[in-house]
Order: sequence, then structure tokens, then C-alpha cells
Amino acid sequence: MNLKKFIRSIPDYPKKGILFRDITTLIKDEKAFEETINQIVERSKKFNFTKIAAIESRGFVFASAVSYILKKPFILFRKKNKLPSDTYSVDFELEYGTATIEVHKDSIKKDDSVIIIDDLIATGGTAEAAAKLVKISNGNVAAFIFVINLFDLGGCKSLINKGFKVENLIEFPGH
Repeated sequence: MNLKKFIRSIPDYPKKGILFRDITTLIKDEKAFEETINQIVERSKKFNFTKIAAIESRGFVFASAVSYILKKPFILFRKKNKLPSDTYSVDFELEYGTATIEVHKDSIKKDDSVIIIDDLIATGGTAEAAAKLVKISNGNVAAFIFVINLFDLGGCKSLINKGFKVENLIEFPGH
């Protein structure tokens, strides 16, 4: 199945000059969503890992289904002040601003190996922040799996150059 045809492109969102790749058109099609989850599950089997993590919020859609299928604990990386207990925090640059993500301090244990799943990688700032949260928690990143890679923006290359394993299902040029 060509998953690319299920991604809607929206020009000038969330600001002028950005071509937003919308996954809602993929997840509303039950066969395309099922195929996406199956592909992530198959790719994840290449790696030795103990937990699955996802980045708020669209990453949750994919990672929770994968976690359920593989019977692995699911860890949430959330925006600042969204988690109720003690957290680790990392500030980072986005393609169009700055942000902070957090994880509960008790989510990742020493030597846990974590696969991080997200819907899309652009410049890689959010993914690198998630990797820092895993490291601060004394775990290690087994791999990243993205549904979409905006290859022109260099996020996957940056992660690979830092020694991370990276998988993606679909590629588009970045804008």
C-alpha cells in the first residue's frame, strides 16, 4: 500500500512558507492506519528494546497501538506542565519556535532501551530533545521510528550522524 497517498499537504500552515504534512487523512482510513501500524511493528522488531516512547501528541496515536501489539510499556514525552509527577525537562528549538518536553522521572529506568516513535521528523530538534530525556533518565535510545521524514530538513541525517538508528515509512521534501 502506498501510504504517501494518504497524507494531505496543507500550504502555509501553521505559518506562511510551511507545507504541513497532515496525518489525519492517514489515520481516518482504517486500512491505511492498520498498514502504518503493521509497518512500524515490523521495523521495530529489528531492535532490542524494553519500552516504547512517543512525542506529544501525534506520536501517541501510533506508539500506543504499537505498544499494545508488542506488549511493551508506553512512555509519554509531553509538553511542559502536562505531567502530574516529578519530571525531567529539556528545552529545544523547533522549525518555527522553541518548546520544552518532559518525562516522568520514574518512567525510564537505568539501562532501559527505548524506541521513540513520532509522526514526523523535520529538523530533528524534538527528536534530539526526546533522546536527551532518555539519557537523563539513564536509559538508552534503541532507535527512532517516524511515519514521515522531511528529508530536505536534515533531521534523520542529524540523528544518524549522532549515532542513532533511524527508520521512516514515508519521505517528502521539507518546506
